[in-house]
Amino acid sequence: MLEKIREGSQGVVAKTILVLVILSFAFAGVSSYLGSNTGVPAAIVNGEEISASELENAFQNERSRIEQQLGDMFNTLAADDNYMNGIKQGVLDRLVADKLIDQAAAKLGLRVSDDQIKKAIIEEPAFQTDGKFDNERYLAVLRQLGYQTTSFRNMMRVDMTRRQLLNALVGSEFVLDGEAKQLAQVQGQTRDIRYLVVDSTPYLSSVSVSDEEAKTYYDANLAQFMSPEQVSVEYVELNAADMAKNSQTTDEEVQAYYDEHKSQYQTPEKRLAAHIFVAATDDDSADKAKADAIVAKLNQGEDYAEVAKTDSDDQLSAEQGGQLDWFEQGVMDPAFDEALFALQQDQVSPVVKTEFGYHIIKLLDVQASQATAFDDVKAKIVAQLQEKQALDVFYGLQSKLADTSYEIPDTLIDTAQAVGAKVQTTALFSRDNVPAKFNNPEFIKAAFSDQVLASGMNSDVIELAPNHVVVIRVKQHNMAGTQPFTDVKTAIVDRLKQDKANETARENAAEFMAQLKAGNETLTGATLTSLPGLGRFNQDIDQAITNKAFKIAAPAENSVSIDTAALATGYAVIVVDKVNEAQGINDNLINTLKQRLSPQNSEADYRAVIATLKADADIEYPVVE
Repeated sequence: MLEKIREGSQGVVAKTILVLVILSFAFAGVSSYLGSNTGVPAAIVNGEEISASELENAFQNERSRIEQQLGDMFNTLAADDNYMNGIKQGVLDRLVADKLIDQAAAKLGLRVSDDQIKKAIIEEPAFQTDGKFDNERYLAVLRQLGYQTTSFRNMMRVDMTRRQLLNALVGSEFVLDGEAKQLAQVQGQTRDIRYLVVDSTPYLSSVSVSDEEAKTYYDANLAQFMSPEQVSVEYVELNAADMAKNSQTTDEEVQAYYDEHKSQYQTPEKRLAAHIFVAATDDDSADKAKADAIVAKLNQGEDYAEVAKTDSDDQLSAEQGGQLDWFEQGVMDPAFDEALFALQQDQVSPVVKTEFGYHIIKLLDVQASQATAFDDVKAKIVAQLQEKQALDVFYGLQSKLADTSYEIPDTLIDTAQAVGAKVQTTALFSRDNVPAKFNNPEFIKAAFSDQVLASGMNSDVIELAPNHVVVIRVKQHNMAGTQPFTDVKTAIVDRLKQDKANETARENAAEFMAQLKAGNETLTGATLTSLPGLGRFNQDIDQAITNKAFKIAAPAENSVSIDTAALATGYAVIVVDKVNEAQGINDNLINTLKQRLSPQNSEADYRAVIATLKADADIEYPVVE
């Protein structure tokens, strides 16, 4: 929807409607979207229902969009049910917002005429051929999307009507030059500062924390000590790579494989070619005559290399007497290739025609095909045979693994016996610290699924990698909850010690600040660091110092401004000596800021409109899946 606002703010209405439709519905189809609503609705907005099927279709579309955007990373995120539920809730919120906009447009009497819809269809590039509307293409696209022309026009009417309201409310947003210039001045401002860091680390050794203090902090901050849901699983694993290590091969088998596949261990014959080239022109007969004249020179005994230097159109090879490179059979143009591999060494071919022109080819040298010695490839063949044997066994055991774990779903003992493996167990892990061996989206999804946790059943076969599978069942399940005090006591003590050390640093920083305010330029036991021209986005010093330096009030003339800033391990005293106006503000910068601010303002306007409509609406959520 925010994309629609940006488009509307640029005055584009009809042109992008159909593209949005295609993007919105191409993945999941629209049949159920246009069908009748049945069952419990996902939401009811002022008496109008948003069906569960509408929500599901919109959710699948959003899922596909995110998957295309994130690629393989999406699989990991999709394994987290909480993440996907958050996506679905966001989709439902957008559907509710759309419904509110539609109702507001209807209340205002906004309409879209048939002529406007027709014009939008005719001007849509997706329905055009060679820049003109193509009715056959239009109908074909609609059939592909599952639309009838009437239902498609009705959908367009709703969308275009919605845009009328959005354009009126947020599409008119603009940014004044003065606003952009003011922002540029604020962002480009620099400050001359001096600062002193009072590190709290030296004070850690002198502070202590009692058990009572730690327990009091624990009781007052239980939300900080929530432990995530954890699970320990039993599993039976099949890995073809491990099986291959245990496969046995004899020297006779390896030798037989080598003899049977000896052609795989041959280096192909290579030929060193030269050519005299006549490049193709519009006059083929003249090209052929030039090539024949070159052959005549060679037949009269002229040196091939010298003729190549004077007559060949391939200047690069001509400098080398026509020499090209070593070629294996099948690399060059078929006609060139056939002629080259029909020659004897030092023999010259007749004129050979290719799509590039005419060639007179000479075979300069031959590297005969050679067989790789058995000992050089023996280890490779052994690995191949072991892998083949392992895969033959693996596929049979994988079927047994799937069948037995399904037929006897309340234990893995029988499954392990069926495949000759053993039942293994993982340590407890959460979604965020899965053992590296099992850090696979499908494994995580299965480990925290209702099938495994709620029903206590064996999982389906999970593919961790090609030819590497596992079946799991729950061993131990710990729900998310508060960690015991004993488990977090050390961390709490360290935290409180740091707080106390920071407090000591704050007190010392306050003393230094008092000295500076009293006009003492020389501090006792400390020195200020000067930093002229500090920018708002400087990354060279602690960000807390930079942030505070730009929050401190600008100093009065012939004066300074002084304050302190809390750091992670201590405090800083900051002195602002001078505020410098921004430099280099020009029309290009102002225009860039205007382009950035306009959609941001439109976004804020849209959110305000939706918030207002929601405040006055009656919205029910009978079910949120």
